[in-house]
Parts: sequence; structure tokens; C-alpha cells
Amino acid sequence: MKQAAAVIGLGFVGRAHLEALRRVGIPVRGMLGGSRERDEQLRESLGLPRAYASLDDLAADPSVSVVHICTPNHVHFDQATRMLRAGKHVLCEKPLAMDSRESEMLVKLAKDCRRVGGVAYNLRYYPLCLEAKAAVVGGVIGQPRLVHGSFLQDWLLFPIDWNWRLDPKLGGELRAVSDIGTHWLDLMMWITGRKVTEVCADLATVVSVRQRPRGRVETFQKAASLEHDDVPITTDDYASVLLHFEDDLRGVMTVSQVSAGRKARLWFEIDGTKGSLAWNSESPNTLWIGRRDRASEELPKDPALLSPAARGYAAYPGGHAEGYPDTFVQLFRDFYGYLDAGDFEAPRHFPTFATGNHELILCDAIAKSARDRAWIPVLWE
Repeated sequence: MKQAAAVIGLGFVGRAHLEALRRVGIPVRGMLGGSRERDEQLRESLGLPRAYASLDDLAADPSVSVVHICTPNHVHFDQATRMLRAGKHVLCEKPLAMDSRESEMLVKLAKDCRRVGGVAYNLRYYPLCLEAKAAVVGGVIGQPRLVHGSFLQDWLLFPIDWNWRLDPKLGGELRAVSDIGTHWLDLMMWITGRKVTEVCADLATVVSVRQRPRGRVETFQKAASLEHDDVPITTDDYASVLLHFEDDLRGVMTVSQVSAGRKARLWFEIDGTKGSLAWNSESPNTLWIGRRDRASEELPKDPALLSPAARGYAAYPGGHAEGYPDTFVQLFRDFYGYLDAGDFEAPRHFPTFATGNHELILCDAIAKSARDRAWIPVLWE
């Protein structure tokens, strides 16, 4: 059966999904948003054939085989549950749910329904992140010993900056850790092939009172001109987390949404017994390879220079930059290619519902560590 998709939520990331689906050649049957009148205007502007009236309306469309969930965190569980029970495959934005209890239920439900669940940890799909994984697997840097880095943003620097993620009822108990820290943690566990076993976390709310506008604000939109209410904030603007991984690997992660000038800078370095690797998402087409006994190197994103494992994920020749939108394209190619193959018992190389569950188990441990001011073991299922 030829796959066809629908998208729930057409904000910033939902439009990224829509664009990538079109580039991959997946038909998009329609969309579901929050307001029937606004949805119809959005449907027309985006050139989509249908705006669904409700979740039930979408669930009943037999032409849709995959639903992309790009909505606020608090509705992920309900929307994914209803789509799975309607026989749809689901690709959900992260985090998969509000907590690990919900995510564990979704892992089980997808298995029981014989449907495929994916989570959009799309940053794995930068070509040079794939190359970094291949380098670790191939022993290029020897045994990994240290992992360190950060994910820094500035879009919530000022008290006037507002987004639904600031409300714990909509976004969850953790914010910076859940929103961007899970990207970093997923990337490091995936590249190194080692799970985090223990955490020690320091979290802080840097801006303790914010000005919530009396009106709708899209992600990254400024709200300075709107009337507002002062709202106390309890979720994390900042976190630093000490990490113990399997195989005696140690690390530290810092995340912040209040670092001026950093728009979306995920940076990591992996130090091994023979060399190091470093990469920065704001300069995504260069991988640094550190050496002690000879000159260090900078590897450009060029399919002709990449390992076989990474080469197929670089769509353009050397000298032609690839970035954030392209990561969704490569993720969707993996996801839909798996669906088209039809063997749902085969290994899944894309981030799955189990991946999303692992990240929420980590978030639970990080939250407990910050509360208890102690090292907390990560209790994998």
C-alpha cells in the first residue's frame, strides 16, 4: 500500500514536517489544528486538500496510513493512542508523552496494534552526526572516555518572551531538558552506543516571572506589543547534568534557553583513547577530528569523503550545505522506507517509541536528581 500522511499541528515544527513529507514524495491528505475557521485558512494557504474537523474525523479517513503529531506535549499521549487504535502508524514530535508512564503505555499499544511508532529525534540525521557514529563504531578515536557539550538557545532570554512550553500543564515538569536536552542526550547515546546509567543534575529557573500575552503567540514569535499578565515560572531555563554512561564513559551536558546570541547551538565533543570528535549544529557541515600525534583535521560534509554508513544521508555534493530541514527528509526516508518494506519485526534504525520512552526515563531521573540534590540511577526497563 502506498503510504499517505496527515499532520496534526501546523506550527513551526509541523510545517517542517509538511515540507519534508513533500520532498520525500509522501502524499499529505490533510491537517488538523485547533480552530475550524483558522484551520480552513491555513489549509488553503498550505495547499492541502482537507482540514479535518476532529481527531475522530481524521481517524476515520481510510486514505491516511501515517499521522504526524506536531502539537504541544500534553496532547501527544491522547492523540497517539487514538491514531494507533484507528490503525494508523504514528510519527510524533518529542517528547513522546508527558512522563515515562505514558510513554511506556504507548510502546506497548503500538506493539499490540502492530503499528509502527517513531519519534522525531531528527538531529541524528545530519550527515556528519552519522559520520561521527561511524567513526566511533570503526574505532577511529579508540575507546570513548569523555563526552561533553551543550545545547544553547536565546529565544526565552527576556521576561516578555512567551510560549506554551513555559506552562508545566502543557509542556511538562521539565522544559529546557525535555525540549532540547533530550536531543543532546539521544544523540550522545546513539553516537557512542552507550546508555546513561546515572545522573547528577542542577536545574534553575533564571527568569522567575514572565509576561504572558493575552492572545495567541507562535513559537519564536515576539509578544512585546500585546497586553500581558505577570506569571511565576517554575520550569527550567537552564540545566547542567553530570552523566555516567555504560563502559565507564563519563560526561556533562549543559542546556539553556537564555543564552544571548545562541540561536540553536547543539555542540558535542567525544574524547577517546586515540582521538576526539567535535561538532556544532550552527556550523553543521564540518566535523572536527582531534589528534595528539599529528595535526587535527576538519572533515567537510562531502559524500565522496564520508564513510559508507553516512554517505547515503548526504543528499548534495561537497560544497553544498545541508541543514535542519534536510534532517527531517532523511528521517522520513528511513521511516517510510521501513513501512514500505512491510516487515515490522525487522530492526528499526530510526528513533522509535522505545527511544522516546528512554528519553522520558532519563528526564524522570534528572528531575529526581535535581530535587534530591543527589546522584540518581537511571532505571531502564
